[in-house]
Amino acid sequence: MSRTRRALAAALALWPAVAAEAQQEPLSAIDWLSRSVAEPPEASPGPAPATPIAQPPITVVPLAATNLDAVGLLPPASTGLPADLWGTSPTQELARLLRAERIDTLPAIQGLLMTLLLAELDPPADSDGTGALFLARIDKLLDLGALDPALALLERTAPPRAEPFRRWFDIALLLGEEDAACGLMRDNPQIAPTFPARVFCLARGGDWTAAALSLSTGAALGRITPEMEELLARFLDPALAEGAEPLPRPRRPSPLVLRLMEAIGQPLQTATLPVAFAHADLRSNTGWKARIEAGERLARVGAIPANRLLGLYTEQRPAASGGVWDRVAAVQRLDTALTARDPVAVAAALPPAWAQMEAMELEVPFATLYGPALARMPLKGSAGSLAFRIGLLSEDFAEVAAARRPEDGTEAFLAGLAGGEVQGLAAPGQLGAAIRAAFAPFAQPGPEAAQRLAGGRIGEALLVAIEQVTEGAKGDLRDVTEGLVVLRRVGLEGTARRAALELLLLERRG
Repeated sequence: MSRTRRALAAALALWPAVAAEAQQEPLSAIDWLSRSVAEPPEASPGPAPATPIAQPPITVVPLAATNLDAVGLLPPASTGLPADLWGTSPTQELARLLRAERIDTLPAIQGLLMTLLLAELDPPADSDGTGALFLARIDKLLDLGALDPALALLERTAPPRAEPFRRWFDIALLLGEEDAACGLMRDNPQIAPTFPARVFCLARGGDWTAAALSLSTGAALGRITPEMEELLARFLDPALAEGAEPLPRPRRPSPLVLRLMEAIGQPLQTATLPVAFAHADLRSNTGWKARIEAGERLARVGAIPANRLLGLYTEQRPAASGGVWDRVAAVQRLDTALTARDPVAVAAALPPAWAQMEAMELEVPFATLYGPALARMPLKGSAGSLAFRIGLLSEDFAEVAAARRPEDGTEAFLAGLAGGEVQGLAAPGQLGAAIRAAFAPFAQPGPEAAQRLAGGRIGEALLVAIEQVTEGAKGDLRDVTEGLVVLRRVGLEGTARRAALELLLLERRG
């Protein structure tokens, strides 16, 4: 057999189901996923079976099968949520609600949504094992840019299945772990890759000849678009780009296109792409400025911990000024002053640092890093008042409030809210009044929420409450009251208080 024939045989044998690639995009809430795997072919109908002898009905349950909708990372003991949270809510309705949730909401609400996405719970009563709710959870994690927990969930789907692996492949591309994903694809022939993914993985494995043959085969079969064909051709043979015009910027690049464009020397800016793409700029081969900006985008939606953002800010001394460098310098000055326990220096450094964080909507990551320490500093006047408010945005909000002697009515209301007792306190404005109503001793959810809770549809009630708190602050404040009441009713008192404090303290509303 010639070398060409051997290479072609290797390319076709690597993943045997490619020839049956489906013509339609798999359903997904995220329209930027790579089309990296093909849908399995429909089974051809065989000859009609002979009429069977009547037998009693037999129910077969695969004992080793795992219902994807039950897969999670956080057990009920760590979340405080009941294992039957989803109850009798229809799976498709839960999936719809999850996909509809906005990611630009209050940090406390983002945290609650993240918990719901990662919780290990009983599947809904009507779950059929196809993983509709599981995929909706993964897609929302990708929306949030939470790639590491999404990957951890996907790693529990053994053996790999096509639609979960499609997301796995993209996460690997964004995190720089594509070789592991290509190896998994190669070792699991039931996952049928599309031709672009196969060309990429063959090349990553060093089999350039087989990759080139797969490219020509896919193009001849119409399984590779002309744009992708040109991009893959330059990826396989950089000489083709010499003297040629740069490729046009893709209108809606996938993670695979992002990596291919990077490989041919035309890297794409990720600032205008979905937040998950920012992870590609956190890799060590990216410049410091780009890594800081990527870290800020991800910290804003809670996709990376605040300490990682601090590590980026304090990695080295800024060599320029303006923009991101002013933020870096401001944070470094405050960090140095706090380390030295110098109240005068802290009082001077705090306002400009806070202004920088407000401008980037990074108040809560900043409060997570510095809130408790600021609250312990003997700061007076405006600096002390600012430190108090920052401390209320941290996880130690209750302790911060208990240690503060309120200086005015607003501070008294904030401190009471942190402790869960606002009755008899003057509410600051209409929003404050809506929040006070939610914390009234006998506050009751509305009829629809009450019906959901009484019917065991707690998770559905929570998803609706999340939407009410997020959108209510922009319109009907009665929705804010309703959403907070539901959070309290299901035992999420701390989340309700933090969300209420954020509504009052953050400039944005939801």
